[in-house]
Amino acid sequence: MERDVSEILFSEEVLREKIEQLGDKITKEYQGKELIMIGVLKGASVFMGDLMRRIKIPVTIDFIAVSSYGLSTESSGVVKIIKDLDDSIEDKHVLIVEDIIDTGLTLHYLCENLLSRKPKSLKICTLLDKPERRKININVDYKGFDIPDEFIVGFGIDYAEKYRNLPYVGVLRREIYE
Repeated sequence: MERDVSEILFSEEVLREKIEQLGDKITKEYQGKELIMIGVLKGASVFMGDLMRRIKIPVTIDFIAVSSYGLSTESSGVVKIIKDLDDSIEDKHVLIVEDIIDTGLTLHYLCENLLSRKPKSLKICTLLDKPERRKININVDYKGFDIPDEFIVGFGIDYAEKYRNLPYVGVLRREIYE
């Protein structure tokens, strides 16, 4: 599995340090407020698990699963909710936790959908951002790293449901997905 990765972009240590910084910032900004973190499945599960342990205020969590990729490497642009939230977010401070933002199409749809449910606030936290691939403007409130336009895996991020368990973020060798 590791031989399928051509380059490690972010090691376990670098990821841990960045997540600690994000957790500190979120803790300060939500002090005195109740926060619900919504993880976008499946990719954000590893990042969200580490992030919520670094936040020093009470949080609740929920998950939503959306799809626009299937087994492809390109977003179809058609977003489908596969698993919806378990609880209402009305009048709550909501933080969407994403693994990676690419074109922005899926996240834009998700934000519009969640805003229609009348949260008190809605912010976005992502571990990785590919701004050069953006097709729609997304305001990211908390960001780990900008990344180049490469196909990456690890730390929860997959290709065809594989590689999520790598403890780092790396570039998938082109011959694997082409």
